[in-house]
Amino acid sequence: MDEALAIDGLGSLAQPTRLAVFRKLLAAHPATVAAGELARLCDVPHNTMSTHLGVLNRAGLVEVERDGRAMNYRADVKAFRGLVKFLTRDCCNGRPDLCGDVARLIPESDDDSEARVMTPAFNVLFLCTHNSARSIMAEALLEKVGKGNFHAYSAGSDPAIAPMPDVIKRLEALGHDVTNLRCKSWNEFTGPNAPRMDFVIALCDTPQGQSCPDFGQKFITGAWPLPDPLNFTGSPSERATLLNELYAMIRRRIEIFTSLPFAALDKMALKARLDEIGDTVRTAP
Repeated sequence: MDEALAIDGLGSLAQPTRLAVFRKLLAAHPATVAAGELARLCDVPHNTMSTHLGVLNRAGLVEVERDGRAMNYRADVKAFRGLVKFLTRDCCNGRPDLCGDVARLIPESDDDSEARVMTPAFNVLFLCTHNSARSIMAEALLEKVGKGNFHAYSAGSDPAIAPMPDVIKRLEALGHDVTNLRCKSWNEFTGPNAPRMDFVIALCDTPQGQSCPDFGQKFITGAWPLPDPLNFTGSPSERATLLNELYAMIRRRIEIFTSLPFAALDKMALKARLDEIGDTVRTAP
């Protein structure tokens, strides 16, 4: 990085709101954060936030992606590393012991693949009564949509012997890997060797007289009530249409879920967002 680019980068961060925005984007990396969400997090008007994001973008510290009418932003980690390298290039005149070896904290490579690989993945457990349709769909969808940033699981309070054949056929037709999909009890996720869950999302109403077992102390719960395919009636083509609509409803919820700025939200805010997804996304897009 040359001096002119370094001055632009440092100048763009020399303002409280822009500095706060960039730190939030770094925390959320590699995910993007919508401009409106950044405005809400920083408590500034949307038009003011757009101005600040424009400054950061022109300085090369943030990238922007358009999703329809929405503008989503991501920190440019490669540019940020270049800026830090510029500042530490002559660190202590070759005496790193004088400044705690700051320069060596930045990798020599300009490739930011390491940062992406090291992004922690969230474990998500989807629950429904029989674990034969809704939660199976959700597990398959999150594994595909989550792109390695999420590990999906599913279980039921009264698991069926096997997933619904129509569900498996539909998932296969849509390009999902169904090899490991099976019906299982939620008790499989309560033992000492079970994976620790970050999110537990119920896709049906809590069974009367039952409550979920203890999956740990730190997981966040959500409720996304969805129709049970076992109750679909009509001709085979009508039931197939309803199944396609259910798939679309689950996919839309998961797309919203995976785009949340997890690093910028606390536990209570994430819980509220999960329930909002279940409350507002009622129909197929």
